[in-house]
Amino acid sequence: MDSSAIALGAPRNSSSEDEELDEEEGEVIESAPPLQIGEERVLGALQIKKKMLKLGTGYETPEHGAEATVHYVGTLLDGTIFYSTRDKSEPVTLTLKVDEVRAPRGLGHCITTMKKGEIALFTLPADQGYGAEGCDNVPPNSVIQFEIELFSWIDVVDVRRDGGIIKKILEKGDKSGKPSDLDEVLVKYQVELLDGTVVAKSPDEGIEFCVNNGHICPALPLAIVTMRPGEKVKLIVLSQYGFGEEGRSSSGIINAVPPNSVLNIDVLLVSYKPVIDVVGDSKVFKKILRDGESISVADDGATVTVSYVAKLEDGTIFERKGVGEEDPLVFVTDEEQVITGLDKAAATMKKGEKAVLTISPEYGFGNVEVRRDLAKVPQFSSLIYEVEMLDFVKEKTPREMNNEEKIEAANRKKEEGNLLYKNQKYQRAAKKYSKAAECIANGKFEGDEEKQVKALRVSCFLNGAACSLKLKNFLETTILCSEVLDIEFQNVKALYRRAQSYIEMGDLISAELDIKKALEADPENREVKSLYKTLKLAKAESDRRDAKLYANMFALSKKLKVGAEEEKMATNIETTEHSNEESN
Repeated sequence: MDSSAIALGAPRNSSSEDEELDEEEGEVIESAPPLQIGEERVLGALQIKKKMLKLGTGYETPEHGAEATVHYVGTLLDGTIFYSTRDKSEPVTLTLKVDEVRAPRGLGHCITTMKKGEIALFTLPADQGYGAEGCDNVPPNSVIQFEIELFSWIDVVDVRRDGGIIKKILEKGDKSGKPSDLDEVLVKYQVELLDGTVVAKSPDEGIEFCVNNGHICPALPLAIVTMRPGEKVKLIVLSQYGFGEEGRSSSGIINAVPPNSVLNIDVLLVSYKPVIDVVGDSKVFKKILRDGESISVADDGATVTVSYVAKLEDGTIFERKGVGEEDPLVFVTDEEQVITGLDKAAATMKKGEKAVLTISPEYGFGNVEVRRDLAKVPQFSSLIYEVEMLDFVKEKTPREMNNEEKIEAANRKKEEGNLLYKNQKYQRAAKKYSKAAECIANGKFEGDEEKQVKALRVSCFLNGAACSLKLKNFLETTILCSEVLDIEFQNVKALYRRAQSYIEMGDLISAELDIKKALEADPENREVKSLYKTLKLAKAESDRRDAKLYANMFALSKKLKVGAEEEKMATNIETTEHSNEESN
C-alpha cells in the first residue's frame, strides 16, 4: 500500500463554522433513504451527484480528517481518464483534510458519504473539481467524475486542537463511555522516537494509574480521556506534550529522550474503573469495581443491606460485615447510623454494585480514637471500605402514598427533625422539615385531614425557618416565613423570625413593617417588643452612619467647589497679566 497520505480538499474553507455546515449536510444525507444500486442522488447544496454501484457494509462513514484507503478513477464526461490509482498494485491512502487550496475540492466530501466496501460514481461540478484553472488533462471549468472504492479508514483526531497530539484510531473501542480525570485506567503502551528507538513500554499485562495523577508524559492522560475501552490508537506527540525542550536522561522505566523529541506512542485502553467524588469536596471517593444491576440507586432514606471489609491505609482490617460468617449490615441512609462517608456513598450505589471507598477522617471517625471489632482505629485515620450493595428498599415517594400515609410520614419526619434540632444538628433538621413538608405538598385533603395538613405545613416551615436562622441563612428564613404567612397572614412567629432576618440583612424598613404587624396581632409579646428595641438601635446606628457619610460628602463637595473657584481666579489673573503684557 502507498503509505504516503495525500491531502484532499474539502468542499468548504477551513473555518470551524464551515466544517459544522458540512457535517450538517452529511447528516441530511444520512437521514435520507439509503441509495440502492443504480440509483443517483444530488448531495445537498454542493450539487455533487452520487450513483451507487456497489453497497457497502455497516452504517459508519469516515469523517473529515480521517485517513481513507481507496481506489479512485477520474474521468471527463466523455470517458477520458485523467487519473487512476487502479494502475498501481495497491490502493492509496488519502487524508480527508479541510484545504480550500488543493483540488479536486469535492473528492474528500464524496468519500465521507461512503461506507466500508462501497463503490460509487460521483459527478462533480467545476467548482468542486479543478475550477477555472483546470489541470493536466482536465480543461478549465470541466465537470468531472470519480469512481471510488472505499476499503477502510482510520479516524484522526487533533486531541488538543493545536496539532500537539494527533490521535489515529487503529481499532475502535466499545460504547461504554470514556474515562474521566478521576478514574483509574488499565493501559498498554509503547513509546518510540521517530527513528524507532523504544523509550518506554508498559508490562505485558498493562499498567494501572489514576488519570489525574498522570503517567510517562503529559500526552498520555490527555489522550486517554478521549478513548473508550478496547480502543487502540497511535499518538503523534510534539515535544511540548512529551518531554519538552530539555528531554530527559535515562532513569527508571524511561530511556533517554533527546531535547525537542517528537514521539510515536501506541496505546491500548484495556479498561477503566470509574471513580466518583461522592460529596464533591474530594474527601470521599468511590471507585466502582463492578457496576450494579440497574440505573436505580439507594438514595437518602433507603434501608440498605451491605457487606464490606474496612481497612486502615496500611491494610489493617478493623471491621468485616457480610463476609465469612459475619452477618451483613442493615441501616437506613441519611440517619447517621454509620460513619458519614459510608452513609453518603451507600446512597449512590446500585443493587449488586461493588466499590472501594476512600474516606478522609472528616467523614470517618474524625479526631476520635475508636475500637472496632478487629482493631483499633487511631485518630485522624483515612479509611478504605470494600463495599458491595446486596440490596436496598427505597422510601415510598409522596406519589405512592395515600393521604393517611402522607400525614403519618410528615409527622414522623417532623419529629425526627425536632430531635435533631435539640441536638443542635440544624442542617440535618432543616432537611427533615423540608421532606416533611414535601410529603403533604400535594393531594386533596378535606375536613379534619385538611386542618391537620395546614397545621403540619405551618409547623414545618416555622421549624425550618428556625434552623435557617441558626445557620445564618437569612434569605432562606424569609422564604420559609413567607410560606407560613401565605397560610396564616398574622402568624406572630413567622413575622418575628422574618423581621429578625430582615434586620440581619439590613432591610430595616421591611423589618419594621413585620414587627408592627406582629404587635397588632399580639401587643404584649415580649420577644417582639424586645426585637423592636433592637430595630430602633439599628436604625439609630444607621442614621448616624448616614449622617457621617452625608457630612463627608458635603465637606468634599465644598472643598471641590472652593478649589474650582480658586483655580478660576488664578486663571483670570493669568489672563489679565498676559493681556497687559501684550498691550505694553
